[in-house]
Amino acid sequence: MYRVLITDNLSPAGLKLLEDHPEIEVDVRSGLSPAEVREALKEADGIIIRSATKLTPELLDGQERLKVIVRAGVGVDNIDLPAATRAGIVVMNTPAGNTTSTAEHSIAMLMALSRNIGPASQSMREGKWDRKLYTGTQLSGKTIGVVGLGRIGLSVAKRCRGLEMTVVGFDPFLSEEKAAEHGIELYRDVDELIPRCDYITVHTPLTDETRGLLNAERLRNCKPGVRIVNCARGGIVDEDDLADAIESGHVSGAALDVFVSEPPSKDSRLRSLPQVLCTPHLGASTDEAQEQVAVEAADIITAFLVKNEVRYAVNMAPISAQEVAGLKPYLDLSYRLGLLLSQINGAKAIKSASLTLRGDASSKPMKLISAAFTSGLLSHALEDSVNIINAEMMARDRGIEITESGSSEIGAFSTLIAATVEHESGHLEAAGTMFGNEFLRLVKLDGYQMDAYLDGLMLLYKHRDVPGLIGAIGTTCGKYQVNISHMALGREKNEPGGNAIAVLNLDSEPSAEALEEISSHPDVTGIKLVHLPEAGAPLPWLGL
Repeated sequence: MYRVLITDNLSPAGLKLLEDHPEIEVDVRSGLSPAEVREALKEADGIIIRSATKLTPELLDGQERLKVIVRAGVGVDNIDLPAATRAGIVVMNTPAGNTTSTAEHSIAMLMALSRNIGPASQSMREGKWDRKLYTGTQLSGKTIGVVGLGRIGLSVAKRCRGLEMTVVGFDPFLSEEKAAEHGIELYRDVDELIPRCDYITVHTPLTDETRGLLNAERLRNCKPGVRIVNCARGGIVDEDDLADAIESGHVSGAALDVFVSEPPSKDSRLRSLPQVLCTPHLGASTDEAQEQVAVEAADIITAFLVKNEVRYAVNMAPISAQEVAGLKPYLDLSYRLGLLLSQINGAKAIKSASLTLRGDASSKPMKLISAAFTSGLLSHALEDSVNIINAEMMARDRGIEITESGSSEIGAFSTLIAATVEHESGHLEAAGTMFGNEFLRLVKLDGYQMDAYLDGLMLLYKHRDVPGLIGAIGTTCGKYQVNISHMALGREKNEPGGNAIAVLNLDSEPSAEALEEISSHPDVTGIKLVHLPEAGAPLPWLGL
């Protein structure tokens, strides 16, 4: 049974979807203080929030049970993403649920601003009839710049084209072909776009890069009489700079649904300017949108907890339940290689690591497989919980560079994952493959080729390849009641009489005395006991 905490208002349709699921226990508690949220999270596997709940580093630190945060809406600026990622918690949003409502509200604000609907309506309520005072401007034939061409930006652009406007857009990721399909003239530099526009509407998330995107300098470079619309996030348009530009007459007006502080202070210049149309963050405030984001939030948190499916994640790559099932052996193999190399490496400082995927493995999501390897590499050395969500950040925090590459070329094995770890005094190498979807094998270790089981207790010892040694090691294990379930041998250049390495899979932990006797054999040059998960063990380190 998975417990889902809900701390903000959620549509009844979304609640019912959760309550009807046999594997979900719903805990609805609104109006909690931050301290109370922190305590409630200790007993939750997942949480659904809207904009009222703020998930800060203080609330997320040490939440060992919490696996997933779902924001019922698009913006995740009330969630500290680095803190969630560092804690190994997946963060997902619901980008589709309120797309239409937000796009429609943007168009409504655009039209109301152009035709002075707000002040004209207020004037009528005051008993006036000032037709000349509220003469507007038509949208047809005007140029609108759409900054940010995600779901909502493209939806706004589509509606603007229906209003016979010329649409130009800025987005660093949208392809030229996709923009052309939507009838948008695409710009890669926002500074080149803004001088062309009669209207500018912003539809980006609020990040360090987009905060203050429309500032004093860019507003000065706008066409005189430009009008600004912001139904995305407060702070994308610098509020003080916008107020200055409106008061100077360079900007004709603005329509704002969002503000840096919500609600804005009573002495806010923008809300007092007659050229500014304000609404209290109504972009997603339709009955349809509220129900859609609630249903979508309930659906994606259930799919994550029950099926390990990741949809609309903002701090990891998305992955379907079907893909998870198909990826598990690849993730498990790379994780075990990381765990193996970490234990062989011991206390030596790791500088970097690289992962090479060959054959079938190269067609799989490389970043996820690399993250699984990194979680194994770090988990043995760190007290913090490491999984595929936070592994990359954990490595980066410690100055460890992780790189990955792939090749579809098939060599001796249909699939091969090879890893190299560079440490302070040299490097280590290991490679593994799989037989079917269940049998994971270590096929190379520091230049030695072999066929070893990659699970359970593994006793690795380097030795000189001389007659009688294997028997002596077996006798020692028998003396101390340690059963050997499998043995693999790798010889240098596959020639007799040189250096070699052996891997023994053991059924029980050898005593210190047994290890000392094996390591003291005159032909044994090194020994290491490695602990790996048993074959077929669950994968809690996935973080899914």
